[in-house]
Amino acid sequence: MGWSAEQDGTGTQGERGGEPARPPVALSPSRASDFLQCPLLYRFRVIDRLPEKPSPAATRGTVVHAVLERLFDAPAAERTAAGARAMVPGEWERLLERRPELAELFAEDAEGERLGRWLAEAEALVERWFSLEDPTRLEPADRELYVETELDSGLRLRGFIDRVDVAPTGEVRIVDYKTGKAPRPEYAEGALFQMKFYALVMWRLRGVVPRRLQLVYLGSGDVLTYDPGEADLRAVERKLLALWDAIRLATRTGDWRPRRTKLCGWCDHQAHCPEFGGTPPVYPLPVGAAEGVGAGGPGVAPGETQPLEVRASGGVAAGGPQGGEETPQGRMGVI
Repeated sequence: MGWSAEQDGTGTQGERGGEPARPPVALSPSRASDFLQCPLLYRFRVIDRLPEKPSPAATRGTVVHAVLERLFDAPAAERTAAGARAMVPGEWERLLERRPELAELFAEDAEGERLGRWLAEAEALVERWFSLEDPTRLEPADRELYVETELDSGLRLRGFIDRVDVAPTGEVRIVDYKTGKAPRPEYAEGALFQMKFYALVMWRLRGVVPRRLQLVYLGSGDVLTYDPGEADLRAVERKLLALWDAIRLATRTGDWRPRRTKLCGWCDHQAHCPEFGGTPPVYPLPVGAAEGVGAGGPGVAPGETQPLEVRASGGVAAGGPQGGEETPQGRMGVI
């Protein structure tokens, strides 16, 4: 979902630049995914805000998303695959103007061969989208829509939605583009976590449960859909409340534990991670007692008696992103 520099109350890109550390005040799907994947990664990104190197895959995702957003500026009849492919170099140049440091991705590419292949890969992803959806028959109600709501518990949820379609009958469809491949069936629920998060936000904002959630996987040419109900979204809300309790507890105690997974190979922070012999930076927030985090204790949603499973490694189980499009396949920038 949308990759502006909207943050969980602390920011996540680059060094802090002298700005004092602050506890997190809101949750987005990206940061929820970080904590579920590895609590220490969440700390590095949200509290310490350690810098991360841009990756070709994430940057390509940003360019592809920009093309698919701007394509709808044109009249329906002009939304062609050839026209969309032609937009890719221009969107890369536009991004480079905003983020000149991205030039380092191709710093040792004097002949431009790597850049040419990279742009061709982005063009291929854009073209594949036309085999999955017909933009001449779509008129999105919103593109790159920023949403934010506060639950009754006080938890703020926020982020950006790639596309919102509204039927003449008022039914709402939330669409998200993925530049990676579709997950295996056993990981489909994890892939839908992000979409259910946004469905919950839209329900709380507009009072209508979205009729359909749709993930468009450009890397594999697949479309994953799910039709949520109120029970689904209430379950997501309980899970997010439990997750937020776990984050608040870690923030209060300074106990951010690493969780080693196959995704560690993509992490920029191994030098600071105990799993790889590193030492985290000095914790920049005050450390207090663990009491007072939620009525049922850490990992327990208000009104619930059973905790969400909290792994020994500090991760929260059940329902978080676990497969499919891995981190390097997303867009650069994090919410």
